[in-house]
Amino acid sequence: MFDKSKRNQIWVAPMAGVTDRPFRTLCKYFGAGHAVSEMMTSDKTLRMSKKSLYRANFDGEIAPISAQIAGSDPKDLAEAAKYQVANGAQIVDINMGCPARKVCNKLAGSALLQDEDLVARILDAVVAAVDVPVTLKTRLGYLNGQENIMRVAQCAQNAGIAALALHGRTREDMYLNTARYSLIKEVKSALSIPVIANGDIDSPGKAKYVLDYTGADAIMIGRAAQGRPWIFREISHFLNTGEYLEAPNIQEVKDVLLNHLSELYEFYGEYSGCRISRKHIAWYTKGLRSSNEFRQSMYQVESTAEQYRVVENYFNHLLVYGNTMSDVQVEKVNLLHSDS
Repeated sequence: MFDKSKRNQIWVAPMAGVTDRPFRTLCKYFGAGHAVSEMMTSDKTLRMSKKSLYRANFDGEIAPISAQIAGSDPKDLAEAAKYQVANGAQIVDINMGCPARKVCNKLAGSALLQDEDLVARILDAVVAAVDVPVTLKTRLGYLNGQENIMRVAQCAQNAGIAALALHGRTREDMYLNTARYSLIKEVKSALSIPVIANGDIDSPGKAKYVLDYTGADAIMIGRAAQGRPWIFREISHFLNTGEYLEAPNIQEVKDVLLNHLSELYEFYGEYSGCRISRKHIAWYTKGLRSSNEFRQSMYQVESTAEQYRVVENYFNHLLVYGNTMSDVQVEKVNLLHSDS
């Protein structure tokens, strides 16, 4: 499942509503060695819901295929693991890291860290249920000052977990404060299984620093890849050469985004495709000239064809005027109704 090649040292973090099959495929294209799916509930009554079916779609995905499951009942999680393996998963990942209130209120995600006995029973049940590697994604603990990751990590290794992905925050931190790599380093020193460092890794230099400081076997990129899938290419190049790549130019950003939109439309269909694409368009265009005005117009578009066209128009005008086009020029683009 894991080797120390530069490509496989760069993983895509599971992110609800983000790491669908089109996004995972794109990140792998740019050099990610491994990508974990969005979390899928272990509640069998929701298994055939539209959202669950989208999340469990691995058709044509580049190996290795990793399916993340979430829940709080050991038996249900074991059954969910079996289901995902039958569905094509080559690796099963257990979510004990999500800090979202709606997840923690069901004693799932990072809320599980409050009950170490339950953690052990879940890990034992899932590992015993399937004949593929089982990985664990977790945090330092539930509350600051009560970090129990050393015990949880040792429990994971004893249970037969194949690799541990560790976000350097507690659940209390959510995504605030700074990721604590010192604890990740301690965990890595204490374990013999691979450890993947996660949290605040947003540049090639930061990636190398975290790998060197923690001794981790890999790093996991989450929010920094939103609207910036080429970050995996940049990190891979830096780890291999020690040199920074130039940022992609406007033409490449346009091409990547339009291709991503086409994949999202095909995957989700007309209604959901248009709406799910909005956040991706916002991420890709963040920081570009007059992008806020563009996004406010783009959010009003209700069809995939029109959405694709307004995005194309925006980038075409950036290419003509440069990324310094004035607000007046953007206004003249008439984003909602102009022809390409």
